[in-house]
Amino acid sequence: MPKPVIIAGAGPAGSVLALSLAKANIDVILLEKFDSLPIDLRASTFHPPSLELLEGLGVIQPMLDKGLIVDRYQYRDRKTGEVAEFNMKAISDITRHPYRLQLEQYELTHIIYDELKQYPNVKVLFGHKLIGFEQDNNQVQVDVEYEGQAKRLVGSYLLGCDGASSNVRKSAGIDYEGFTYDENFLVVSTSFPFEEVFENLSYVNYVSDPDQWCVILRTDKLWRVLWPTDPNEKNLDKYLEADFIQAQLQKLHPKEGDYDIGHKTLYKVHQRVAKDYYQGRMVLVGDACHINNPLGGMGMNGGLHDAFNLADKLIRIINDGEDHAALFAHYQRQRKDLAVQFVQKHTIENKKLMEANDPDVQRKRQAMFMATAADPVKAKAFIRERAMIDCLNESEAVQ
Repeated sequence: MPKPVIIAGAGPAGSVLALSLAKANIDVILLEKFDSLPIDLRASTFHPPSLELLEGLGVIQPMLDKGLIVDRYQYRDRKTGEVAEFNMKAISDITRHPYRLQLEQYELTHIIYDELKQYPNVKVLFGHKLIGFEQDNNQVQVDVEYEGQAKRLVGSYLLGCDGASSNVRKSAGIDYEGFTYDENFLVVSTSFPFEEVFENLSYVNYVSDPDQWCVILRTDKLWRVLWPTDPNEKNLDKYLEADFIQAQLQKLHPKEGDYDIGHKTLYKVHQRVAKDYYQGRMVLVGDACHINNPLGGMGMNGGLHDAFNLADKLIRIINDGEDHAALFAHYQRQRKDLAVQFVQKHTIENKKLMEANDPDVQRKRQAMFMATAADPVKAKAFIRERAMIDCLNESEAVQ
């Protein structure tokens, strides 16, 4: 009897892999360390190529029903009031989804979990934390902790989709190369209607300011604001205090009374890539093998692209008998050597563009955005690139 594929982590990448394999009649064990699917403030932007890939899983309509379609985004200069707007309708001829879908990532995992209930070949095990694994030429043996007790599961392959602190990666002894920025990012959600107080505000806005830049975006439920913090501040707890958050929001838009505050999160910002994406019968996916700053919404989308790429290869390995070593090496060439270089390069550039506080640099930056947005050819190329269409196409072309 075929051994199941074991997937550690029921986030977007792990969930996509589980459903993709389930649809191909492959047995799956999906491990989630929490007692239920998390509901937290994480990624919320789905780019056009991700939406096209998700069509094949039959989950796109529930996502569209829940999410917010955003077909334009802006680069704003708070000092001059200049706005460079990019209209994603410019790429209508190359994608069925010429927009960003703003939807909390946990909505996708819940939609997929409901779908997985229909497949008897899938076991979803909550409260199961992967501790480590061993493997040989024929199988993987995965050690998990459940209710304080140790268990061992046996599978054909192990997919590490267990996030930036991946126990799968650590157990494999694979280095996570790169760096961590000095400052943290603070993200706060609020129900305040910013669209009613800022003229022609789009639902995704990158706002430059020599004093403090920010990102203002709308999810399917609330507005989110992201700010950088002072890298020299030792008392990080202050950033989550109500008085500090209220003061930040009042700087953004002074109003009478306090802002309504939903979620608030302070997190470190990394630019890291795993040295290897696979080891024998173990493969890393998503944040387990690459993390980057969130400017541009490329992290989760890159993980989804990993998952779909790997799912196709696993189906060929398990159902068609193709060589796993060759296909996993191909996965690494496609996803690490090209696609991740793109994501790392552009997210680092995005941060540099936002944080420059020299007035001359800021003026030139905004002028560049304005000129690009005003030129249909340049604007289309810019939108294609930021929508991750080019990098996915280039990744898939790698042999």
